[in-house]
Amino acid sequence: MSSENLAIETVGQHACCGGSLRVLKHPSEVLGVPATFSIFLPKEALAGQKVPVIHVLAGLTANHETFLIKSNAIRFAAEHGIALVAPDTSPRDTGTPGENDAYDLGSGAGFYVDATAEPWSRHYRMESYIHRELPALTEKLFPLDGDRRGIMGHSMGGMGTLVQALRYPEFWKSVSAFAPICHPSVIPWGQKAFDAYFGGDPSKWRDCDPTLLLRNGHKHPATILVDQGLQDQYLSDLRADALVEAAKESGQSLEMRHHDVYDHSYWFIQSFIADHLTHHAKGLKA
Repeated sequence: MSSENLAIETVGQHACCGGSLRVLKHPSEVLGVPATFSIFLPKEALAGQKVPVIHVLAGLTANHETFLIKSNAIRFAAEHGIALVAPDTSPRDTGTPGENDAYDLGSGAGFYVDATAEPWSRHYRMESYIHRELPALTEKLFPLDGDRRGIMGHSMGGMGTLVQALRYPEFWKSVSAFAPICHPSVIPWGQKAFDAYFGGDPSKWRDCDPTLLLRNGHKHPATILVDQGLQDQYLSDLRADALVEAAKESGQSLEMRHHDVYDHSYWFIQSFIADHLTHHAKGLKA
């Protein structure tokens, strides 16, 4: 075993749905601090077979456990023989001034961007962690098929999912999101985070805003599936309408489904997670 593998700590391991749920901690070169992630390996992977994988990005205040525990995604991933990788929502315990002062900036709120302004730029580099370091590490450690890699997220994680898919369409083969923040540069959540992480430079915002990415020519070859509850308490901030309009203008294939009685919670996600796993299975196994 290499010294690199020896530095990776297994924090927890549980049998689940015929497979194995594991929590691992590793020294992150990109983040500059130890990072924790969860991974579900279906029975096919435990038998040594290379399997498709979906990276799942949770929302504000969540962590590496939240999506896998609350969404019920594991049950359906197991049925399709798909692995799930769940990163944290930000680096942790970096010593960055102010990182624990608010729920929507710093710890639990990395917004899946690479900060360019001090003091955030030293550690808050979640875009590169999601795009480069974590897939490379998990595909080295486990029998995951990097040619069949999808991404899915909720809220802030839905924003991160759409940004990843539109900026790196060759990297992520299938895409879906629940109640994503679709136009962060025009709402208080996004403006606060972007102003801090990018030092007040609005020119950098366009690379982290799904609506602006579509308007500026970025597209994904696959259909993007998005579910949005119409009783979502944050509906006016999520701006699904802007994403739909930008997709039409750009020619991006987008399936935006609206649901009358559903809110922003994981009860909403549980109600439609089976559809999302089917969507990814079709895209990853085609």
